[in-house]
Amino acid sequence: MRQARLTLDPGFAVGDVDPRLFGSFVEHMGRCVYTGVFEPGHPTADEDGFRGDVLDLVRELGVTTVRYPGGNFVSGYRWEDGVGPRGERPSRFDLAWRQIESNEFGLNEFMRWSRKAGVTPMMAVNLGTRGVREAADLVEYCNFPGGTALSDLRAKHGHPEPHGISLWCLGNEMDGPWQMGHKTADEYGRLANETAKAMRIVDPGIELVACGSSNSGMSTFGAWEATVLEHTYENVDYVSLHAYYEERDGDLGSFLASSVDMDQFISAVVATCDHVGAKLRNRKRIRLSFDEWNVWYMSRFVGERNLAAERVPRLIEDNYHVADAVVVGSLLITLLRHADRVSVACQAQLANVIAPILTEPGGGSCRQTIFFPFADAARYARGRVLRVEPDSPRYETARFGDVPLLEAVATQDGDEVVLFAVNRSVEESLGLTANLRALPGLRVVEHVVLAEDDRSLTNTVAEPDRVRPRQVSGSSIEDGELTAELPALSWNMIRMSSV
Repeated sequence: MRQARLTLDPGFAVGDVDPRLFGSFVEHMGRCVYTGVFEPGHPTADEDGFRGDVLDLVRELGVTTVRYPGGNFVSGYRWEDGVGPRGERPSRFDLAWRQIESNEFGLNEFMRWSRKAGVTPMMAVNLGTRGVREAADLVEYCNFPGGTALSDLRAKHGHPEPHGISLWCLGNEMDGPWQMGHKTADEYGRLANETAKAMRIVDPGIELVACGSSNSGMSTFGAWEATVLEHTYENVDYVSLHAYYEERDGDLGSFLASSVDMDQFISAVVATCDHVGAKLRNRKRIRLSFDEWNVWYMSRFVGERNLAAERVPRLIEDNYHVADAVVVGSLLITLLRHADRVSVACQAQLANVIAPILTEPGGGSCRQTIFFPFADAARYARGRVLRVEPDSPRYETARFGDVPLLEAVATQDGDEVVLFAVNRSVEESLGLTANLRALPGLRVVEHVVLAEDDRSLTNTVAEPDRVRPRQVSGSSIEDGELTAELPALSWNMIRMSSV
């Protein structure tokens, strides 16, 4: 068994964990909303039509923040369609996903659902087919106390108290030619800046996210961020990043190293933000909102041939196996390793659409394999992120070159230290030794592993428990040194405490 080493020292910290790193995403796409989070008449549905089984799973998952209502959907969305009496709401043809949107579930339903789920909302405004006035109106409807037409309309709709939404996205993926109202960087940057100013006049306390590149493979990547930030630097708090990963052409080794790409993406955007700040002589520090990320088998999605004018189509409902969960774990580790700049992150999406939660209309639900590493990190990654620089055996990949087998990060919260680790080897366990002498008195509380001999195993609504994390024995601390074994192709969480 090959060996890896690392050192944990509270004197070397990255930054504090922002709970919003464990966000998710609900878009009006496929079955994420309808028969996902919302299904009146379902055996578990409450008085608002929210599926109780899904609410329970969302709480178990530990989601803190949910981005809504898109995604590509938002660039053609009229928020007014989704408020007021349901019987008076119009059905619309959604240009993004070519679905018929009934608007049965809209803004106020989302806010009620958010409160029941215990999550904070992250609202996106339409800067594709709409603009400054409509975005300011939406902030007024949501956040203004009262005495104006729109705030009084909110009260008439059953919500006399402001929603108090604090985090807002200035559009979605506006660099993408697929986006309704696609713009150049200069066009978008100017619009986003003017919209930000208007929204902040209505509510000076909100935080704003400017659209970064849709992914790091865009031909305009880097130049887009620089131009947009030159327009918006003074008036936004975050710039967004989006990335999806999949196994291509049977290249499992490169797929397992996907976090290398995420790491480079984050570092490049940070460098661009700081370059623009220096150029503008502005000491403000722009932070990052990685508000779409996940494993998504985009090669299975053949574009418009999959889209049809239906109300609730089954769209990109990937069924995740063990290797997918290990990759998701490594992406979570990477987000934590950049906690000094990444403050918000949203795994896309929450239910059915490339999601940790699967449901059947009128039936059951289940946790996908990717549910488990997210739940572990959301529950136990607290306090400060400790800087971890593992000394690990390496392997060669086609896409990323030489890559370590071990990916790891640790957090410290009071008396508890938690180590999150991935073993990328598909063939053998990896021995781990961690120097903990700077953290005296620790003992192992538990070592939780997600790994299976058959990496293709998945969970389904019919068979929901084929893949489950398990506690393993054998990890121990002696003379200030942790020793543990990380199974082949595994996600690991090792909790330690001094009490």
